[in-house]
Amino acid sequence: MVADYPGTVLLVSHDRDFLDRTVSSVIAAEGEGRFVEYAGGYSDLVTQRGHGVQAKAFAKAKGEAPPAAPKGASAAAAPKKPRLTFQEQHALKSLPGTMDKLKAEIEKLAAQMADPDLYAKNPAKFEKTSAALAKVQADLDAAEEEWLRLEILKEEAGG
Repeated sequence: MVADYPGTVLLVSHDRDFLDRTVSSVIAAEGEGRFVEYAGGYSDLVTQRGHGVQAKAFAKAKGEAPPAAPKGASAAAAPKKPRLTFQEQHALKSLPGTMDKLKAEIEKLAAQMADPDLYAKNPAKFEKTSAALAKVQADLDAAEEEWLRLEILKEEAGG
C-alpha cells in the first residue's frame, strides 16, 4: 500500500527489510545534529557509509593519500567508531524478549477493550484498561527505539 503511493511519505521503521522493499532514499542521523540522505534502502545506506571507510583502507594499503575530507572536517574531530558497552550489549540481547512480552500484554489488553459492553458495564475498568494499554504501547515504542539505536551502534562498530 505504501510502496504504491505516488507521493512522498516520511516513514520511520525499525524493519530493515520493509525499508529496503519500500523506500527510494533514507535520511539518517549522523550525529552532532547532522542528517544525511542516502539513495536506496537501508542496505544501501550501510553500503554507502562503509564505502568511505573501505576507500580509505584501500588507499592506505597502496600508500596513497586517502580521499580528501569535506571542508570544515578535521582529523582530530573525526569520531572513533562507537563500541557497545556491556550494558548496551545486554540490553540488545534482552530487548527482543521484552518487546515480545509487551506485545503479548497489548494483545491481552486489546482483547479486553474489544468488548463493546465494557464501558457500559464498568466505566472504571474501561478507563483503567485504556490507560494500561496506552502505557504498555508507549513502553513498546520506547523499547523498539532503544533496540534500533543499539542495532545501529552495533553495525557502526563493525559487528
